[in-house]
Amino acid sequence: MASRRTQVASAGARVVACLAMVAVVGPTSVVEAAPPESAPPACRAQVAAARAALEPAFSGARRRVHAGSPGSVEHAIATYVPSRLNPVAEGTLPAARPGARCPADMVSFASRFCVDKYEGSLVERLPDGTLRPHSPYHTPVAGSVYIAQSVAGVVPQGYISASQAERACAAAGKRLCQPVEWRAACGGSEGYAYPYGPVRAPGKCHDHGATPMLTYHAATMSRGWGLAELNDPRNNQLEGGVAKTGASPDCVNDLGAFDMVGNLHEWTADPNGTFQGGYWLDTSQHGDGCAYRTSAHGYTYHDYSTGFRCCADVTP
Repeated sequence: MASRRTQVASAGARVVACLAMVAVVGPTSVVEAAPPESAPPACRAQVAAARAALEPAFSGARRRVHAGSPGSVEHAIATYVPSRLNPVAEGTLPAARPGARCPADMVSFASRFCVDKYEGSLVERLPDGTLRPHSPYHTPVAGSVYIAQSVAGVVPQGYISASQAERACAAAGKRLCQPVEWRAACGGSEGYAYPYGPVRAPGKCHDHGATPMLTYHAATMSRGWGLAELNDPRNNQLEGGVAKTGASPDCVNDLGAFDMVGNLHEWTADPNGTFQGGYWLDTSQHGDGCAYRTSAHGYTYHDYSTGFRCCADVTP
């Protein structure tokens, strides 16, 4: 979605991270990264730093695909080097705590941290303490209290900003994943480039479907879509659009986390504003599979394609 949203940077987007060169020609625009050897040195250094942050995740592990080889998440990261430098706070992987546990709705990554099994949905906590489901087609309302859930078989929450997702995760006793945690978890214990393995298999994840912006907003494409169009509740109700959590049974890693590539973009805890994994219309323009990353939008930005999942610290 970021290749389209560059048309509306003034509509709440903060262009503050390493961005690819974009030729904006409409909703099928292709975003090309600079070839790694010709990218600015600072961007190459940023990608190297991202790989270095990930290195402890698989240190000492016997992997079917070696680190840096085609099919590994490290290789996927290295092959996409954006052409403009802006900051991304990768975070740091927690130390392993053997024997530590995770809640039932989460899975453990190497006893280092927990990650939700499913993309997040919301319930609202009313003033009397009762809970009611929040519509996944509407942005959370300021002043209300929302609690993140990790549940199979529901429409995940789109239209959400990183700041809103952060609060919802905190209300559930969790937190947003650090970017490096998210990438480590995506490819599972083998550190693959995709949740299901080392080679892209179109259709295993929800990586294609209907185009709501052309269906409902083609008439305003030429002037550039604004936040009203991008947050139209109809967008995610279009048949062939966003899928229910777990609806792609092959889009799961060996840890048991579903839909980490495709379906909805997933916000991370990077305060600069970074979401990862792609959505149902793009899982490759900003990096392939688990390496996909968009950082063109601020922490308070939201549209129909932006979702989330929570992480949490392991417990003894």
